[in-house]
Amino acid sequence: MEVGKKEQRMRKFKNKGKDAAALRMQRVEVSIELRKAKKDEQILKRRNVSLHVQDENVPPGQNRPHEIIQLSLEEIVEGVNSNNPKLQLLATQATRRMLSRQKDPPINQIIQLGIIPRMVEFLGHADDAALQFEAAWALTNIASGTSEHARAVVEGGAIPALISLLSSPHMHISEQSVWALGNLAGDGPLYRDALISHDVIPPLLALVSPVTPVGFLRNVTWTLSNLCRNKNPYPPLDAVHKILPVLICLVQHEDREIVTDSCWALSYLTDSCNERIQIVVDTGILPRLVELMASVNLNVVTPALRAVGNVVTGTDQQTQAAINAGVLAVLPRLLRHTKPAIQKEAAWTLSNIAAGPPQQIQQLITCGLLPPLVELLDKGDFKAQKEGVWVAANITTGGTVDQVVELVRSGVLKPLLDLLSAKDSKTILIILDTISNLFLAAEKLGETEKLCLLLEELNGLEKIEDLQNHENNMVYRAALNIIEKYFSGEEDSDLEPQTGQDGLYDFSVEKQDFNF
Repeated sequence: MEVGKKEQRMRKFKNKGKDAAALRMQRVEVSIELRKAKKDEQILKRRNVSLHVQDENVPPGQNRPHEIIQLSLEEIVEGVNSNNPKLQLLATQATRRMLSRQKDPPINQIIQLGIIPRMVEFLGHADDAALQFEAAWALTNIASGTSEHARAVVEGGAIPALISLLSSPHMHISEQSVWALGNLAGDGPLYRDALISHDVIPPLLALVSPVTPVGFLRNVTWTLSNLCRNKNPYPPLDAVHKILPVLICLVQHEDREIVTDSCWALSYLTDSCNERIQIVVDTGILPRLVELMASVNLNVVTPALRAVGNVVTGTDQQTQAAINAGVLAVLPRLLRHTKPAIQKEAAWTLSNIAAGPPQQIQQLITCGLLPPLVELLDKGDFKAQKEGVWVAANITTGGTVDQVVELVRSGVLKPLLDLLSAKDSKTILIILDTISNLFLAAEKLGETEKLCLLLEELNGLEKIEDLQNHENNMVYRAALNIIEKYFSGEEDSDLEPQTGQDGLYDFSVEKQDFNF
């Protein structure tokens, strides 16, 4: 019985009739598409290009730009490999300066010098803080490059050495190590998991404290978010359980950047299977994420919306937890957001709520989501409109007849019909499927003729007829099917629907009958 119920629920979800695996794949594909434009919103890797170095790291006489000694690559190799601490520091500084150039840092050339193992060795010189810092900075900037560059740092033995420096008594050295480790973690799941297996998490979490300066805490939070990032495989569960309580604290922080990166971390952890989504839901963080969705700051809204959007791809219970946290109250504003990417993600989130049972569809309607949905379908960005079409489709698939009537009364039909002229065959097919679902509801009410007349009044019949010339055979057949089934008989002018005061057709409920 339970399995049958689940299958029945699944058929209501976006593409009815698909199995759970196919639906999960579709959700993943949608997520990937949503994410394409987001590559730079949370930066995977960062170079330290700051030219300001604390005086303790710059030997006397070299703290003014015109006195900086420039070394050739040959001199760098010679200095790094010498036994003279002063030459070692000069050569390491020269390397770091080259790698800190704003444009085209010579990362490949530095790697080819073969000095990375020596730089890693310098990380262990606890008696020479300046050398440790310069070496950590140079390695940070090498690791900020491509995966090949990161590999050179890892193969040079940097991971254990950098993790050891997290506990350095010198805060600037500890912070530079955090930064380097963040770049390695951001490279992908391979080095992320290598760091975790080297036990990076406990010393990293130990740096999160009320006395940690905000700038330092930003770096720690960003590195933690990279440890939560990437799938195939997901981060180890024990790592998630260790990091999550600290993220829950950080997401309450007053600093915007710390909050933003904490939200990104939570968005990565929820971009997962239902069991992993549940781990995040169980922390009770959803009300805070919903609160952050209402922020005026786009950098905060984006990952908070993504995290909550991921949660509502989960079970009905997980979706309900997001509804209980207030997500439906925030979505109208986001559907009307000036940024198309926010409109799109808000509509994607709403489409997954609309894929739930009738009780959740009713909450969506009661919270006033239909008017902003109609606005979006009428005037929104096309990518957002495509997600909005899914909302309507899901309501007509999984909603009650009453709820379908509410959808039509909201004025959804005109913008849906207008979108039949879109160049996107998939969207056209979903709209035609939605129109078929509207007719199924009309048939149950004995109001098929009135829906036919309404479609004609909105020039919908003409648009559907035009689709019989569409290059896509599935579109042609779906359009033909609607015309043959509902528009091949004689029309009765007495059945014309009345127009209400607001200019919308009157779909009022009189006694027990629904008037289409």
